Amino acid sequence: MSDHREAVRSNAKYLRNVRPIDPEEICDYIEETPHPAVVRQHLREAAPDLGLLERDDGTFVPVDDEPVPPMQGPVRKFPTAYEGRLEDLLVERYGVDWHKDATGDLLRSTIRRFKAEYLDRRPVDYDEDVAAGYAIYHLPGYYAAVQYALNDLAQRGLLGRNLRVLDIGAGVGGPALGLSNFLPQDSLLDYHAVEPSAAADVLEELLAETGRNVHPTIHRTTAEAFDPGAVADAGTGGDGFEPTAPDDGFDLIIAANVVSELEDPTAVLRSALEMLAPDGTLLAMAPADKNTSIQLREVERELEDERVWTPAELGGKGADDGTETAGDADDRLGRVTIYGPAVRLWPDARPSDRGWSFDVRPDLDVPSFQRKLEDATPADDDEHDPNEFVNVDVQFSYSLLRLDGTRRIDLSLETADWARMADMEGHVTNRIDLVAAKLSRSLSDGGSDGGRSSGSNPLFKISDGSETIDHYAVLTSETSLNRPLLEAEYGEVCSFEQILALWNDDEGAYNLVVDEQTIVDRIG
Repeated sequence: MSDHREAVRSNAKYLRNVRPIDPEEICDYIEETPHPAVVRQHLREAAPDLGLLERDDGTFVPVDDEPVPPMQGPVRKFPTAYEGRLEDLLVERYGVDWHKDATGDLLRSTIRRFKAEYLDRRPVDYDEDVAAGYAIYHLPGYYAAVQYALNDLAQRGLLGRNLRVLDIGAGVGGPALGLSNFLPQDSLLDYHAVEPSAAADVLEELLAETGRNVHPTIHRTTAEAFDPGAVADAGTGGDGFEPTAPDDGFDLIIAANVVSELEDPTAVLRSALEMLAPDGTLLAMAPADKNTSIQLREVERELEDERVWTPAELGGKGADDGTETAGDADDRLGRVTIYGPAVRLWPDARPSDRGWSFDVRPDLDVPSFQRKLEDATPADDDEHDPNEFVNVDVQFSYSLLRLDGTRRIDLSLETADWARMADMEGHVTNRIDLVAAKLSRSLSDGGSDGGRSSGSNPLFKISDGSETIDHYAVLTSETSLNRPLLEAEYGEVCSFEQILALWNDDEGAYNLVVDEQTIVDRIG
């Protein structure tokens, strides 16, 4: 068996640049002539290491090196295949009428309990019932959210079709499924999940619905205990293969909706960055609520500018903790840089405001499993609120970190041309010129940002990366010259000419008034 594997690998390495690799052809080149099905299975196992895609006709070809294209439109629904697989799992665990009677009551009470524990900032224990309830309530939104965050990378050609991914705290699989569907069909995904709880059982079932070129491995351990050497071990199967070395790093590391559950999230993400490829990205995500979103920004800022060393580098440095602070190394390679959506528009300036920033995208269609659980709620359930078990909102905070110095928006402003938010106190009651990123959708409904409201006037959080206090742009009079503020996307940078700086004592923040005298341009 081992000899067969090595022979298959050797032939595949030769043929991959000559013609499509046909398992039946390789059989003829191997002693004892193994069955084509055996050769095909060996090729599948070696595909991530060899960079091979399996085609519909059963042959294998090298994966294209073209970057992943950006999204063509919003995510509208949770895919039917995943929807059906989850319902099959629920039927298997709880019966055909899983949403009714005692089992329905159990799942509804479970969802209520983990929602309350989350809002009270108490730890959630993920047993089998919690994992099922979590999948029903959260899976669709997380599936959509990760795709919008990944689109920031795809828009700039920074996401390849041959991806080695580590998903820390993978849960029931929202980010994994979203990533799988975001990638074109001719992509190769070597996916490694770290998930110690019962959620891994749901994840394993759902991953079975992904394509033949998604190669998943679930590491049932905690983020703190995860050993990257296990990734190499998972690829060998004890057969003498030498897969890509762990110190080559992951192209993408995901830590979605897990930061608030870690005892020391900064340490965990720092360790994750040490496993990142030099041109890779770490994507950290959190729900849009105040506590988790602000915590994500705090961790992001703690890591920023640190110098992350690979194990090979540490061998010659003698460092104890694997990091150095800014200024200890001259080059930018290996220094933690915020790619986005937060911006750093002023040299050496860093923000110290509360950092509550989140994106909002269109709601999804209601999946069948949520509708069933909602509609089966007993009429005499006094605790029930309308659509309590329907969750199709897509609201999320995220941070993209890299080690190669690349930023989504790379500007360096001068005070001779633009005002700086750090100096806003001296500009109050004056009209100024400003450059800033739009870091929210409109908050004027009063419910999205802790009750902030500007009546019917659209209001947006903005940032230039130097602020110590929250700044908001308030559109009081829309014109053709300031309409770009409404049209700009989340994270997009705009210039504001003749914006009026005011202090809002009630909110303890700066309101920057955009009126008929203000000119707004989208510049990045």
